[in-house]
Amino acid sequence: MNDTPTTPTTPMPTPAMPTAARGLLADKVAFVTGAGRGIGAASARLFAREGARVLLAARTEHQLKAVTEEIRAAGGTADYVVCDLADPTSVQAAVDRCVRLYGRLDVAFNNGATGQPPGPMDQLSQADFDHVCAVNFKGPWLAMTAEIAAIRATARRGAIVNTSSVGSLMGNPELPAYGAAKRAVNSLTASAAVTYGPEDIRVNAIAPGTTLTEMLHEWDAKSPGTIEQLNALTPLGRAADPEEIAQAAAWLLSDRSSYVTGTVLRVDGGMRA
Repeated sequence: MNDTPTTPTTPMPTPAMPTAARGLLADKVAFVTGAGRGIGAASARLFAREGARVLLAARTEHQLKAVTEEIRAAGGTADYVVCDLADPTSVQAAVDRCVRLYGRLDVAFNNGATGQPPGPMDQLSQADFDHVCAVNFKGPWLAMTAEIAAIRATARRGAIVNTSSVGSLMGNPELPAYGAAKRAVNSLTASAAVTYGPEDIRVNAIAPGTTLTEMLHEWDAKSPGTIEQLNALTPLGRAADPEEIAQAAAWLLSDRSSYVTGTVLRVDGGMRA
């Protein structure tokens, strides 16, 4: 028989609930442009499910209202503001509304975009070219400028993600102005990452491949067979659902990607592998 006295064992403390269980974007305020449909709407829904308070922005109020009501019905926190990305006053007002509504800005997803009539460069009108550049290039610049100021003044650290396109990483004969504007966004993203990294503001972009959005279906309607042709160039053999793109944006905006900045993340099913 062993009569050696034993020392009572101190119970181990119960581990705290992991951050993931609280949601990828828990306690963050998120601003999302182009949030009325497609990738933007999917992202607004996802960000809210992941714990963010979300302000949706786009031009079409009935779409924004529908997505906002859907988020609220699911228990999320969301509101919306009508915003024209080609209008500097409108963009600044939307970001200001976010700060007034929620008290700060932590993360922003600049996803709003417009397409162009598909076809060769010499067949694109100057008006269409100017519109594509105003929304797809100048729009993200305007948004980032306002968002960085808001993050500085409130949360003091944060993250921004811009939506680029896999079409910005190669020649894009069907959508030349669109591809050029998105390539410019890649450069703007890198410049912002270098400039604002010392302030703990991360800036990245995602480059979606073929994604089943209204914009893609409009392109396919004007150039029948486009989706099939793009899927044939994609190793996964299919188009993405918008939520698959939203998942990548959520990760880049979250603290899980805290050492990632200045990158263009391809979410393209291997198209550019």
